[in-house]
Amino acid sequence: MRFLLIEDNVPLAGAVVDRLSLDGHVVDHAGDLETARDYVATTSYDMILLDIMLPDGDGSSFLTHLRLTENRTPTIVLTARSEVSDRISLLDLGADDYMVKPIDFAELEARCRAVLRRRGSSASSVLSLGAIRFDAASGVLHAGSEDIQLRTRELRLFEVLINAPGMIFSKPALVDRLFSYDEDVSENAIEVYVARLRKHLAGSDVTITTVRGLGYKLEQT
Repeated sequence: MRFLLIEDNVPLAGAVVDRLSLDGHVVDHAGDLETARDYVATTSYDMILLDIMLPDGDGSSFLTHLRLTENRTPTIVLTARSEVSDRISLLDLGADDYMVKPIDFAELEARCRAVLRRRGSSASSVLSLGAIRFDAASGVLHAGSEDIQLRTRELRLFEVLINAPGMIFSKPALVDRLFSYDEDVSENAIEVYVARLRKHLAGSDVTITTVRGLGYKLEQT
């Protein structure tokens, strides 16, 4: 998934980014609301982790603006406020969940999974197309008689493609899904990961097709 973390506590933000990145997720970090607004205006996120007390304003106003503009990105609020009334207020504003600091990282990951299940995004981690099966939770691709453990970037790329078979994804769009703003990569990196996935799919009835001048799509042959 691609996360947007909005948090001004640098040590905490670094720890969250490191933990989520180890699980293969892409994380953009904004230390203030102005940066967060720029990110949201240009990028689609699977999950937002939102601190409330920020240098240039209250995260509650950011959340309110998201919901008023029909941005339904799942959002978990990170707050130091422990009063029940504060939590109720955040949920009423449109937060999907909240965590009171200090944060337990295992609990944060579990809450992210729970929010996505409630949103209907991950009722099952196993996806199928033709004769192949892909378990996004374990990163295992079953193609032919083989069970292939995909590496992190391969896994994320294949997850994007198999969730929308037949849809064409441009190289810039795939770079946006696989890498954070802090990573300096070229679009040629996508070609490398596509080539690796094609080798894994060889001999199956599913292929990654190049649409000249447009990008790539996953389809059953």
